[in-house]
Amino acid sequence: MKILVFSDSHRSLSGMYAAIDLHRPQQVIHLGDMISDAEEVAKHYPQLPFCMVPGNCDGWMISVPIKKQITLEGKSILLSHGHHWKVKSGYSLAIADARAVGADILLFGHTHTPLCEQLEDGLWMMNPGSARSSYGLIEIEGGTISCSLHRT
Repeated sequence: MKILVFSDSHRSLSGMYAAIDLHRPQQVIHLGDMISDAEEVAKHYPQLPFCMVPGNCDGWMISVPIKKQITLEGKSILLSHGHHWKVKSGYSLAIADARAVGADILLFGHTHTPLCEQLEDGLWMMNPGSARSSYGLIEIEGGTISCSLHRT
């Protein structure tokens, strides 16, 4: 299974379209700032499942939860924009939350700084950066997770 991960698109949609057309994923995740961008792109790919959470620039009236835990191919993924975890000051709150819920993969944005790392306990942590310049790709095959970052 291929999963594309975007964040902080801020009205820059061309990289998202290009990545979807290139990788042909089975799932797209958008981590906020601007959730409306994800909704717009999703309309162009009605057969493709999109999962999205709002960011700090998406306003407070959005009815979408700011944090979600989903399971894909038997792997637990915890995702949020990251501002409520204060990721600009460090990752400890986000990591603690992921470990508390037994997540295999932790996804967040907010900093615009790409990050892809597997911690000693096996937890994958990814920030795809800003969709203007980068995105993440998660592949789950035979129970094995691989994560990578790509330039738009």
